[in-house]
Amino acid sequence: MIRDDALQALPVRSALPALRSALDADGAAVLVAPPGTGKTTLVPLVLAGLLDEDAPARRVVVAEPRRIAARAAARRMAWLLGEDLDKHDKRGGRVGYTVRGERVVGPRTRVEVVTTGVLLQRLQRDQELTGVDVVILDEVHERHLDADTVAAFLWDVRQALRPDLRLVAASATTDAEGWAGLLGGARVVEAAGASHPVEVVWAPPARPVRPPHGMRVDPALLTHVAGVVRRALRERTGDVLCFLPGVGEISRVAGQLGVPDGDVEVLQVHGRAPAAVQDAVLSAGARRRVVLATAVAESSLTVPGVRVVVDAGLAREPRVDHARGLSALTTVRSSRAAGTQRAGRAGREAPGTVYRCWDEAEDGRLARFPSPEIKVADLTAFALQAACWGDPAAAGLALLDAPPAGAMAAAREVLTAVGAVEPGSGRATERGVRLARLGLHPRLGRALLDAAPVVSARRAAEVVALLSEEPPREYGDDLGAALRTARRGGDAYAGRWRTEVRRLSGLLGDDGGGAAGTGGGRSVSDDHAAGLVAALAFPERVARRSGGSWLMVSGTRADVGDGSALRDAAWVAVAVADRPVGAGHARVRLGAVVDEDVARRAAGPLLAEGDEVTWADGELVARHVTRLGAVELSVRPLKDPSPGLVRDALLDGLRREGLGLLRWDRDAEVLRQRLAFVHRQLGEPWPDVSDEALFARVDDWLEPELGRARRRSDLGRIDAGQALKRLLPWASGDAARFDQLAPERVEVPSGSRVRVDYADPGQPVLAVKLQEMFGLQQTPRLAGVPVLVHLLSPAGRPAAVTADLASFWRDGYRAVRADLRGRYPKHPWPEDPAAAEPTRYTNARLRR
Repeated sequence: MIRDDALQALPVRSALPALRSALDADGAAVLVAPPGTGKTTLVPLVLAGLLDEDAPARRVVVAEPRRIAARAAARRMAWLLGEDLDKHDKRGGRVGYTVRGERVVGPRTRVEVVTTGVLLQRLQRDQELTGVDVVILDEVHERHLDADTVAAFLWDVRQALRPDLRLVAASATTDAEGWAGLLGGARVVEAAGASHPVEVVWAPPARPVRPPHGMRVDPALLTHVAGVVRRALRERTGDVLCFLPGVGEISRVAGQLGVPDGDVEVLQVHGRAPAAVQDAVLSAGARRRVVLATAVAESSLTVPGVRVVVDAGLAREPRVDHARGLSALTTVRSSRAAGTQRAGRAGREAPGTVYRCWDEAEDGRLARFPSPEIKVADLTAFALQAACWGDPAAAGLALLDAPPAGAMAAAREVLTAVGAVEPGSGRATERGVRLARLGLHPRLGRALLDAAPVVSARRAAEVVALLSEEPPREYGDDLGAALRTARRGGDAYAGRWRTEVRRLSGLLGDDGGGAAGTGGGRSVSDDHAAGLVAALAFPERVARRSGGSWLMVSGTRADVGDGSALRDAAWVAVAVADRPVGAGHARVRLGAVVDEDVARRAAGPLLAEGDEVTWADGELVARHVTRLGAVELSVRPLKDPSPGLVRDALLDGLRREGLGLLRWDRDAEVLRQRLAFVHRQLGEPWPDVSDEALFARVDDWLEPELGRARRRSDLGRIDAGQALKRLLPWASGDAARFDQLAPERVEVPSGSRVRVDYADPGQPVLAVKLQEMFGLQQTPRLAGVPVLVHLLSPAGRPAAVTADLASFWRDGYRAVRADLRGRYPKHPWPEDPAAAEPTRYTNARLRR
């Protein structure tokens, strides 16, 4: 029996005529509807024709970003139709769902709710989506990478293969105009919200807390959030929904609530929570409840009974560090769009309240929307999907944001290394197509395929299943031990792990009944299997113990925690790592013990042997080295290294320690300053003699001296001045003008030849006794620039500075004369210096 009362109460009904009209006219639409209006549940039923006998029957696929949302939406729609998903026969109900490892769909199913990952796999197998009439992409504002990719692929399908396929992009808060443009100028249909008013209470911590870093959240903030939850229980009625960034924070806040068990039920909801707990949250409770949840409860779900939301203001987003070869989730401030979604949970059923654990002044500085995953995440899986779609560069895909070039280049390197794409063209290989269809990250897919013949399909599937969803922290950091814990575990994680093992074993043609411990005809231990799989998945993270820590093949150093089972291992394969606050090294959170043979097998393309000459501790070191990436496997001294290697090492030493390693006498220093002055004033053909420029032209001025050098001391014998003269523009003939443009000395009126100081390349300085400049009307100019004249007293101390002698004789000299004539009476101090005779001598000497 269809629940008409519940359906009639959904406000999105008012937008349905406009939505139908947009789809009929354009085949695509953007639906913007506030939380609780029924966009996730009523719209699919209407478009499938399940609520109107006269409407055309269509098959509708609804894509949700999360498994919990997909299951909940399907159950809610089945309930609205008067059906129970769990009680259908083999024909199934009119509503079903498919998530990874779970499928509840039958011949009668007209509305199927799937995760975006499932839909992505389906599109790669069947680009036409045979039998599907409408696809609804829900919660597109979250900008998950799978959802963006699915939207781009669907638009391709509609343009090239299925112009009849109807597309709806739906969300409560989104860049509606951006999505409309992406879907070919689709209409934006807005549904008025009937959500109840939500009062905002600003509840910042009394004292400043440290901002999040990596996965770390300041414990003081979590203590404050627990206090705000207790405050909300006192001040308001109804259930409390508290948003936190992750499982660890949920557990910590739950431990600090201190609410009586008999009065309040505390539920912890996240992607790893047991299905029974997830289902319990979506049903009204007998007692008052506090629901501690991650972003899984942010959209597509109605948690009944909630009147209060406590928002910690944090979210988790993926980040990738290409330099260190590490990728992980990181904690960030949640966006304003997320804040709106979260607050809306409090007003779904009645007026509510949101307690925001930050200051109102901070709110305006928050990002408007979450960071699109395509901008910040590891793009290896995306790049493989694009290659299998036929667009390796993703240049022709309809995406709101283009993938960053650097991230795509890094992704293609990984895909090429695992044989998923062809070098150069980036086109998917047969192996790449198979990897894409495994529903795994390409790294894990490679490990599954390559390890199975060695450790058995079952054992490879077991380890890969552990890596595809990181095990709980209590399983420890030893992957082999975690595998044994999962096998005997009765917790929710172990249940999901077993389901994934069955799925992966099936993909490899193994029914799971074979011997898990044999591969290639020999017995294989759990630890060996775990190490091989982890090393194959992350070859650049294979690490050797060196100097109290482990050096990865990538060059990143890593440590393990106190009491780690990995502490005494000579080699480890690092599966999961992060970088703690203030730490210089990565920290191993999950890894496996391996040996050198496994390391060589997994990271074989990085194995190299050859002669090396390096600059170390201020001297040349020549060695013959066998290395695995950054890890040295064997070393022996090299007696007669090639001159080219020596030259490059010496040049590296010069770059590190500076050109001061050469012999710079006073003449060389002055020559460099003169060249710098002429280059600044006249440019080409006069050479740039900055360090950067000299290193760039080292072949032009430092050869052949550098080529003859064999050790550090030889550098100190190279006359830098003589070498620099090679840079003068001899070929053009301009070098002959150098002494005219920037002379070492200039003759002053007294006949003295005074040295010019070129330390400032902008203006040379001429320091000369004042009496020697008598009679000179104009300031000397070099390369068109007036020199800065430092007029000295008879004792050689500065008396005046000028770049305009005529002005000085006219205006400044009188004051200098009055000051100095009493102190130096033996020297001439004429009243008209511009007409006086210049002299180097005293009055007595002049009279002679």
